[in-house]
Amino acid sequence: MNEIVPAPGGAPGDDEGVLDPQVAAWFDANPLYTTPLEELVPELLPLARGPVGAPPTREIAEVRDDVVDGVPIRIYRNDGPATGVVVYFHGGGFCIGSIGLMDNVARELAHATGATVVSVEYRLAPEHPYPAGLDDCDAVTQWAIAHATELGGTPDTVVVAGESAGGNLSAAVALRRRDAGGPQPVAQVLIYPGVGGTQDFPSRGEFSGLIISEKAGDVYWTAYSGDRDISRDPYAAPLHAPSLEGLPPALVILGGCDMLRDEGRAYARRLEAEGVEVDEVCIAGQPHGFVNFDLPAAAVAHERIGSWVREQLARGAGD
Repeated sequence: MNEIVPAPGGAPGDDEGVLDPQVAAWFDANPLYTTPLEELVPELLPLARGPVGAPPTREIAEVRDDVVDGVPIRIYRNDGPATGVVVYFHGGGFCIGSIGLMDNVARELAHATGATVVSVEYRLAPEHPYPAGLDDCDAVTQWAIAHATELGGTPDTVVVAGESAGGNLSAAVALRRRDAGGPQPVAQVLIYPGVGGTQDFPSRGEFSGLIISEKAGDVYWTAYSGDRDISRDPYAAPLHAPSLEGLPPALVILGGCDMLRDEGRAYARRLEAEGVEVDEVCIAGQPHGFVNFDLPAAAVAHERIGSWVREQLARGAGD
Protein backbone atom coordinates (compact mmCIF):
# COMPACT_ATOMS: atom_id res chain seq x y z
CA MET A 1 0.00 0.00 0.00
CA ASN A 2 1.26 3.45 -0.94
CA GLU A 3 -0.77 6.29 0.55
CA ILE A 4 -0.50 10.07 0.84
CA VAL A 5 -2.38 11.36 3.88
CA PRO A 6 -3.61 14.99 3.98
CA ALA A 7 -1.89 17.23 6.51
CA PRO A 8 -3.88 18.16 9.63
CA GLY A 9 -3.40 21.83 8.72
CA GLY A 10 -5.18 21.50 5.42
CA ALA A 11 -2.51 20.87 2.76
CA PRO A 12 -4.14 18.62 0.15
CA GLY A 13 -3.12 14.98 0.29
CA ASP A 14 -2.20 14.84 -3.38
CA ASP A 15 0.29 17.73 -3.04
CA GLU A 16 2.59 16.24 -0.45
CA GLY A 17 5.42 18.76 -0.92
CA VAL A 18 3.44 21.85 0.17
CA LEU A 19 4.33 22.80 3.74
CA ASP A 20 1.48 22.35 6.22
CA PRO A 21 0.33 25.83 7.45
CA GLN A 22 0.42 24.56 11.03
CA VAL A 23 4.06 23.56 10.53
CA ALA A 24 4.88 26.95 9.00
CA ALA A 25 3.41 28.66 12.07
CA TRP A 26 5.43 26.36 14.33
CA PHE A 27 8.59 27.26 12.43
CA ASP A 28 7.89 30.95 13.02
CA ALA A 29 7.35 30.38 16.73
CA ASN A 30 10.35 28.07 17.25
CA PRO A 31 13.29 29.29 15.16
CA LEU A 32 15.82 27.61 17.47
CA TYR A 33 14.40 24.16 16.77
CA THR A 34 14.32 24.70 13.04
CA THR A 35 17.97 25.71 12.62
CA PRO A 36 19.98 22.69 11.41
CA LEU A 37 22.91 21.66 13.60
CA GLU A 38 25.69 21.70 11.01
CA GLU A 39 28.73 21.41 13.27
CA LEU A 40 29.44 18.82 15.93
CA VAL A 41 30.78 21.40 18.35
CA PRO A 42 32.13 19.62 21.44
CA GLU A 43 30.55 22.19 23.74
CA LEU A 44 27.09 21.61 22.22
CA LEU A 45 27.13 17.83 21.98
CA PRO A 46 26.30 17.23 25.66
CA LEU A 47 23.18 19.38 25.26
CA ALA A 48 22.15 17.54 22.08
CA ARG A 49 22.61 14.24 23.93
CA GLY A 50 21.06 15.33 27.21
CA PRO A 51 19.48 12.82 29.58
CA VAL A 52 16.21 14.73 29.98
CA GLY A 53 13.75 15.83 27.31
CA ALA A 54 10.47 17.70 27.51
CA PRO A 55 8.13 16.87 30.40
CA PRO A 56 6.17 13.67 29.68
CA THR A 57 2.74 14.21 28.15
CA ARG A 58 1.82 10.52 28.06
CA GLU A 59 1.61 8.56 31.30
CA ILE A 60 2.96 5.00 31.14
CA ALA A 61 2.45 2.58 34.01
CA GLU A 62 6.10 1.59 34.46
CA VAL A 63 9.30 3.16 33.17
CA ARG A 64 12.62 1.78 34.33
CA ASP A 65 16.25 1.84 33.23
CA ASP A 66 18.47 -1.19 32.76
CA VAL A 67 21.67 -2.24 30.99
CA VAL A 68 22.04 -5.01 28.38
CA ASP A 69 25.56 -6.13 27.44
CA GLY A 70 26.86 -2.71 28.48
CA VAL A 71 24.16 -0.85 26.52
CA PRO A 72 21.78 1.36 28.57
CA ILE A 73 18.10 0.78 27.84
CA ARG A 74 14.81 2.18 29.09
CA ILE A 75 11.78 -0.10 29.34
CA TYR A 76 8.21 1.19 29.09
CA ARG A 77 5.37 -1.10 30.22
CA ASN A 78 1.64 -0.49 30.13
CA ASP A 79 -0.94 -1.80 32.58
CA GLY A 80 -2.36 -5.13 31.53
CA PRO A 81 -1.03 -7.71 29.06
CA ALA A 82 1.40 -6.44 26.43
CA THR A 83 0.68 -7.00 22.74
CA GLY A 84 4.39 -7.72 22.23
CA VAL A 85 7.70 -5.90 22.31
CA VAL A 86 8.96 -2.90 20.31
CA VAL A 87 12.72 -2.28 20.31
CA TYR A 88 13.11 1.42 19.59
CA PHE A 89 16.17 3.24 18.20
CA HIS A 90 16.07 7.04 18.46
CA GLY A 91 17.10 9.40 15.69
CA GLY A 92 19.78 12.09 15.62
CA GLY A 93 22.03 11.50 12.64
CA PHE A 94 23.95 8.77 14.52
CA CYS A 95 25.60 11.62 16.48
CA ILE A 96 23.03 13.19 18.78
CA GLY A 97 19.86 12.27 20.67
CA SER A 98 19.32 10.01 23.67
CA ILE A 99 16.68 7.85 25.30
CA GLY A 100 15.93 10.84 27.52
CA LEU A 101 15.47 13.34 24.71
CA MET A 102 13.30 10.89 22.73
CA ASP A 103 11.31 9.79 25.76
CA ASN A 104 8.18 11.28 24.16
CA VAL A 105 8.43 9.03 21.09
CA ALA A 106 8.97 5.90 23.19
CA ARG A 107 5.94 6.74 25.35
CA GLU A 108 3.73 7.29 22.32
CA LEU A 109 4.91 4.01 20.78
CA ALA A 110 4.06 2.16 23.99
CA HIS A 111 0.62 3.78 24.12
CA ALA A 112 -0.23 3.34 20.43
CA THR A 113 0.99 -0.24 20.04
CA GLY A 114 0.11 -1.62 23.46
CA ALA A 115 3.57 -3.19 23.48
CA THR A 116 6.42 -3.08 25.94
CA VAL A 117 8.95 -0.64 24.46
CA VAL A 118 12.69 -1.11 24.90
CA SER A 119 14.46 2.17 24.04
CA VAL A 120 18.17 1.79 23.23
CA GLU A 121 20.98 4.18 24.20
CA TYR A 122 23.33 3.03 21.44
CA ARG A 123 26.82 4.48 21.07
CA LEU A 124 27.14 7.66 19.01
CA ALA A 125 29.61 9.03 16.48
CA PRO A 126 32.09 10.59 16.08
CA GLU A 127 33.48 8.96 19.22
CA HIS A 128 32.03 5.61 18.18
CA PRO A 129 31.75 5.35 14.39
CA TYR A 130 30.01 2.61 12.43
CA PRO A 131 29.35 -0.19 13.26
CA ALA A 132 29.39 0.52 17.02
CA GLY A 133 25.85 1.91 17.21
CA LEU A 134 24.49 -0.85 14.99
CA ASP A 135 26.25 -3.48 17.09
CA ASP A 136 24.47 -2.11 20.18
CA CYS A 137 21.06 -2.09 18.49
CA ASP A 138 21.54 -5.61 17.16
CA ALA A 139 22.67 -6.89 20.57
CA VAL A 140 19.64 -5.42 22.35
CA THR A 141 17.30 -6.78 19.66
CA GLN A 142 18.70 -10.27 20.15
CA TRP A 143 18.35 -9.85 23.91
CA ALA A 144 14.74 -8.68 23.54
CA ILE A 145 13.88 -11.72 21.43
CA ALA A 146 15.55 -14.05 23.91
CA HIS A 147 13.80 -12.37 26.88
CA ALA A 148 10.52 -11.56 25.14
CA THR A 149 8.46 -13.62 27.58
CA GLU A 150 9.81 -11.61 30.51
CA LEU A 151 8.89 -8.42 28.64
CA GLY A 152 5.31 -9.54 28.11
CA GLY A 153 5.58 -10.92 24.58
CA THR A 154 6.98 -13.95 22.81
CA PRO A 155 10.00 -14.41 20.52
CA ASP A 156 7.55 -14.10 17.60
CA THR A 157 6.18 -10.73 18.74
CA VAL A 158 9.24 -8.46 18.67
CA VAL A 159 9.29 -5.43 16.35
CA VAL A 160 12.13 -2.99 15.61
CA ALA A 161 11.28 0.69 15.12
CA GLY A 162 13.07 3.99 14.78
CA GLU A 163 13.07 7.38 13.13
CA SER A 164 15.70 8.98 10.88
CA ALA A 165 19.03 7.42 11.90
CA GLY A 166 16.97 5.07 14.06
CA GLY A 167 15.04 4.07 10.95
CA ASN A 168 18.34 3.25 9.29
CA LEU A 169 19.34 1.17 12.29
CA SER A 170 15.99 -0.64 12.31
CA ALA A 171 16.38 -1.57 8.65
CA ALA A 172 20.02 -2.58 9.22
CA VAL A 173 19.15 -4.78 12.20
CA ALA A 174 16.46 -6.51 10.13
CA LEU A 175 19.04 -7.14 7.39
CA ARG A 176 21.64 -8.40 9.86
CA ARG A 177 19.20 -10.74 11.56
CA ARG A 178 18.10 -12.14 8.20
CA ASP A 179 21.69 -12.66 7.04
CA ALA A 180 22.71 -14.24 10.35
CA GLY A 181 19.97 -16.82 9.99
CA GLY A 182 19.10 -16.38 13.63
CA PRO A 183 16.10 -14.96 15.48
CA GLN A 184 14.49 -12.10 13.56
CA PRO A 185 12.04 -9.33 14.42
CA VAL A 186 8.53 -9.99 13.20
CA ALA A 187 8.23 -6.51 11.64
CA GLN A 188 10.05 -3.21 11.15
CA VAL A 189 8.75 0.36 11.50
CA LEU A 190 10.86 2.86 9.56
CA ILE A 191 9.95 6.48 10.30
CA TYR A 192 11.50 8.85 7.73
CA PRO A 193 14.56 6.58 7.55
CA GLY A 194 17.93 7.68 6.17
CA VAL A 195 18.82 4.60 4.15
CA GLY A 196 20.53 5.94 1.02
CA GLY A 197 24.06 6.63 2.24
CA THR A 198 25.64 9.31 0.05
CA GLN A 199 23.28 8.78 -2.89
CA ASP A 200 21.58 11.98 -3.99
CA PHE A 201 17.79 12.31 -4.19
CA PRO A 202 15.64 15.27 -5.36
CA SER A 203 14.05 15.72 -1.93
CA ARG A 204 17.46 16.26 -0.34
CA GLY A 205 17.94 19.48 -2.28
CA GLU A 206 14.29 20.51 -2.32
CA PHE A 207 13.82 20.47 1.44
CA SER A 208 17.34 21.14 2.70
CA GLY A 209 17.16 23.56 5.61
CA LEU A 210 13.83 22.32 7.02
CA ILE A 211 15.03 20.90 10.37
CA ILE A 212 18.03 19.26 8.69
CA SER A 213 20.17 20.28 5.73
CA GLU A 214 22.44 18.69 3.16
CA LYS A 215 25.46 20.12 4.99
CA ALA A 216 24.30 18.65 8.29
CA GLY A 217 23.71 15.31 6.60
CA ASP A 218 27.24 15.32 5.23
CA VAL A 219 28.68 16.17 8.67
CA TYR A 220 26.73 13.38 10.37
CA TRP A 221 27.58 10.82 7.69
CA THR A 222 31.30 11.68 7.83
CA ALA A 223 31.21 11.19 11.59
CA TYR A 224 29.24 7.95 11.41
CA SER A 225 31.46 6.51 8.69
CA GLY A 226 34.65 7.47 10.49
CA ASP A 227 35.56 9.18 7.23
CA ARG A 228 35.58 5.80 5.46
CA ASP A 229 33.70 4.87 2.30
CA ILE A 230 30.78 2.82 3.63
CA SER A 231 28.21 4.30 1.25
CA ARG A 232 27.55 0.88 -0.32
CA ASP A 233 27.79 -1.17 2.85
CA PRO A 234 24.29 -2.69 3.15
CA TYR A 235 24.26 -2.39 6.94
CA ALA A 236 25.21 1.29 6.76
CA ALA A 237 23.07 2.16 3.72
CA PRO A 238 20.34 -0.52 3.52
CA LEU A 239 19.02 0.80 0.20
CA HIS A 240 22.16 -0.65 -1.39
CA ALA A 241 21.79 -4.16 0.00
CA PRO A 242 22.18 -6.72 -2.81
CA SER A 243 18.83 -8.26 -1.87
CA LEU A 244 15.91 -7.32 0.37
CA GLU A 245 14.14 -10.65 -0.02
CA GLY A 246 13.08 -12.42 3.13
CA LEU A 247 12.90 -9.33 5.33
CA PRO A 248 10.02 -8.88 7.78
CA PRO A 249 7.01 -6.73 6.84
CA ALA A 250 7.70 -3.00 6.94
CA LEU A 251 5.76 0.16 7.66
CA VAL A 252 7.48 3.21 6.17
CA ILE A 253 6.26 6.59 7.47
CA LEU A 254 7.36 9.62 5.43
CA GLY A 255 6.98 13.40 5.61
CA GLY A 256 6.00 15.17 2.40
CA CYS A 257 8.48 18.02 2.98
CA ASP A 258 11.33 15.92 4.37
CA MET A 259 14.82 15.77 2.88
CA LEU A 260 14.78 12.01 3.39
CA ARG A 261 11.39 11.44 1.75
CA ASP A 262 12.64 10.11 -1.57
CA GLU A 263 15.15 7.60 -0.21
CA GLY A 264 12.58 6.25 2.25
CA ARG A 265 10.17 5.86 -0.63
CA ALA A 266 12.83 4.20 -2.79
CA TYR A 267 13.46 1.70 0.01
CA ALA A 268 9.75 0.96 0.37
CA ARG A 269 9.42 0.41 -3.37
CA ARG A 270 12.44 -1.92 -3.42
CA LEU A 271 11.02 -3.91 -0.53
CA GLU A 272 7.74 -4.28 -2.36
CA ALA A 273 9.43 -5.24 -5.63
CA GLU A 274 11.41 -7.96 -3.85
CA GLY A 275 8.41 -9.57 -2.26
CA VAL A 276 8.37 -7.96 1.18
CA GLU A 277 5.02 -6.87 2.57
CA VAL A 278 5.25 -3.09 2.93
CA ASP A 279 2.92 -0.19 3.70
CA GLU A 280 4.20 3.27 2.76
CA VAL A 281 2.38 6.22 4.33
CA CYS A 282 3.42 9.78 3.47
CA ILE A 283 1.83 12.57 5.50
CA ALA A 284 1.63 15.66 3.31
CA GLY A 285 3.34 18.89 4.28
CA GLN A 286 5.45 17.47 7.11
CA PRO A 287 9.16 18.21 7.65
CA HIS A 288 11.81 15.90 8.98
CA GLY A 289 11.32 15.20 12.67
CA PHE A 290 7.59 15.92 12.82
CA VAL A 291 7.06 12.88 15.05
CA ASN A 292 9.89 13.88 17.38
CA PHE A 293 8.58 17.42 17.73
CA ASP A 294 5.02 16.24 18.43
CA LEU A 295 3.62 18.34 15.59
CA PRO A 296 -0.11 17.77 14.95
CA ALA A 297 0.63 15.18 12.25
CA ALA A 298 2.51 13.09 14.83
CA ALA A 299 -0.85 11.90 16.16
CA VAL A 300 -1.74 10.66 12.67
CA ALA A 301 1.56 8.81 12.42
CA HIS A 302 1.19 7.19 15.84
CA GLU A 303 -2.33 6.04 15.01
CA ARG A 304 -1.08 4.38 11.82
CA ILE A 305 1.90 2.86 13.60
CA GLY A 306 -0.27 1.60 16.45
CA SER A 307 -2.85 -0.16 14.27
CA TRP A 308 -0.21 -1.62 11.94
CA VAL A 309 2.02 -2.92 14.73
CA ARG A 310 -0.91 -4.41 16.61
CA GLU A 311 -1.87 -6.30 13.45
CA GLN A 312 1.67 -7.62 12.97
CA LEU A 313 1.96 -8.64 16.61
CA ALA A 314 -1.38 -10.43 16.54
CA ARG A 315 -0.22 -12.31 13.46
CA GLY A 316 3.05 -13.23 15.19
CA ALA A 317 1.16 -14.44 18.23
CA GLY A 318 -1.02 -16.61 15.99
CA ASP A 319 -4.28 -14.80 16.77
